[in-house]
Amino acid sequence: MQDTSLYRAWAEIDTDAMKHNLSVVRRVLPEHRQMAIVKAEAYGHGLEGVAKALDGEDIEFFGVATPAEAARIHALGCRKCPFILGPCFPAEREAIVQNGWRAALSSIEEAEHFNALGKLYGKKVNLHINVDTGMGRAGLLPHDIPSLADHLAPLEHLNIEGIFSHLSAAADDISFTHRQIESYEAAVAELAGKMQLPYRHLCSSSAVFNYTAPSTNMVRLGRILYGYSPMPSPYNRELRNTLTLYSRVTLLRTLPAQHGVSYNHTYITSGATKVATIGIGFGDGYLHYLSNTGARVYLNGSYCPVLGRVTMDQIMVDVSHIKGVQPGDVAEIMGPNVPWEELTARAKTIPSNVITSLTARVPRVYKA
Repeated sequence: MQDTSLYRAWAEIDTDAMKHNLSVVRRVLPEHRQMAIVKAEAYGHGLEGVAKALDGEDIEFFGVATPAEAARIHALGCRKCPFILGPCFPAEREAIVQNGWRAALSSIEEAEHFNALGKLYGKKVNLHINVDTGMGRAGLLPHDIPSLADHLAPLEHLNIEGIFSHLSAAADDISFTHRQIESYEAAVAELAGKMQLPYRHLCSSSAVFNYTAPSTNMVRLGRILYGYSPMPSPYNRELRNTLTLYSRVTLLRTLPAQHGVSYNHTYITSGATKVATIGIGFGDGYLHYLSNTGARVYLNGSYCPVLGRVTMDQIMVDVSHIKGVQPGDVAEIMGPNVPWEELTARAKTIPSNVITSLTARVPRVYKA
């Protein structure tokens, strides 16, 4: 593991914990294959580092959001192919065809363009049909499905490799989720006799442990891979934390009573207060929304409250109750003692927002 002694903030990534979380899903769903979602810097963990760690783990695809992310997977020389989850505009499709990446199909126009590119380059284009069962973001609508096979039949440079959909409220609306599953199953039944569809996927992390879609044979793993399940489940306690965010004390001072801390003096000291400045801020991905929310860090075995507003490069914490704090001491900003769930609740956001906000300024350090 690389030397962190000169880092003022860094994220430590436990790739063994990631592989363990993958094994939990495989035990629960032994008949399903897996797509590892590595978009958005692998949920803040670093796309290249995670792809390298998982490329030998017998997954089917790396799920990405854009061809630019697919190109980064490709540049690593990974054995597993990137799958571009969302629609791509016309200028992006040529790279998909040339490189043999997988892509989602949301319209007949896309199909015709992909087919023309396939003919131009003498290649088969591997696509997964995206069915909009209620997400309202992309995909063919259910009423488009009965005629789809006839539309696609003449497009001989396409290989329709799979079918998928996306659940919009799995953790919040069980009734609507079951209606989405029924809509997806109807689409699969409509097309199954007309095309092979070797990959059928619906459930992502919100649904993996809690719903059954009979026709599916693959699951998409984002948050669960990184140690967090959005829905209550007995399997959640088996998941392991994969990312710990650290920073260092850069300065230690004692401020007098009635002294303002940070911008606009939203915090005023009530008495003499020992304040540690810590070298992380919203420029690193520590959300500004954590200002004045009771947010805390874990330093030298104790919790220390964040004082006032989070600034771009620094936060200030109260260390009056701790002896011996020194510049250079390491604080846990997020991890086993300050979990995602806590920061999520305080910032009034979602866990994915908390971890994908980590910026390139924060080095990722991989340990196994």
